[in-house]
Amino acid sequence: MPVVPKKQFGQHFLIDENILGVIGRLADLEPADVVLEIGPGLGVLTRYLADRVGHVHAVELDRSLEPHLDALAAPTVELHWGDALALDLAALDPTPTKLVANLPYNVATPLVAESLDGLPSLDLWCVMVQREVADRFFASPSTKAYGAVSVLVQLAARKTGFHAVARTVFRPPPNVDSALVAFRRLSLPDDFPRLKRVVEASFAHRRKTLPNSLALAGLVTREQAVAALATIGRAANVRAEELEPAEFVDLAAAL
Repeated sequence: MPVVPKKQFGQHFLIDENILGVIGRLADLEPADVVLEIGPGLGVLTRYLADRVGHVHAVELDRSLEPHLDALAAPTVELHWGDALALDLAALDPTPTKLVANLPYNVATPLVAESLDGLPSLDLWCVMVQREVADRFFASPSTKAYGAVSVLVQLAARKTGFHAVARTVFRPPPNVDSALVAFRRLSLPDDFPRLKRVVEASFAHRRKTLPNSLALAGLVTREQAVAALATIGRAANVRAEELEPAEFVDLAAAL
């Protein structure tokens, strides 16, 4: 019986195997890799990974897909059922070294953001996401796409690949464009969890100045924010989207 994709899970199943070679190239797959795949769907990418890496942790929320994924029966594939945002992915054994996935659209951004420090073993990400999300990861300051996730990703990683993806590789075809984006880990700045809180608070109220946004988020007082900005050479009327990623590291240290 054909599987009907569920809109509430952001499901768009990968059906065109021609894109798999691009994923394999951007993910730089090696036999020793331990891959985390979130949202395996019908298992098209899972099968491809199973033949090329040492171990695949496939995390799926939708239990109706169990017959399709159980049919993989590959010794290198381990299925985990549940919400990837709620599971303790850092406890997986063997420890994942790469995240390679056609990410469900509705959770792609938080999954990537949380994995930056929540999964310190990851060395490389190769993810299929909405084109606007892919653009957001490496957007430049003072652009519409630039936001908290842009800052966090750019502080934690460097982009190594990008490939636009046709809507026809999915079932059902999405109403938006998609893209593959790959990036490799850099050394995380000190106290990344606190830095993340500062960055997220900075962008919490985009129409406000940065001191007002930080104060409204309850992180610090407006006066403390103004003083910290002066320390890094920025005026009190600056907005979060004007700061370079590295400036947020200095700002967090000054607060």
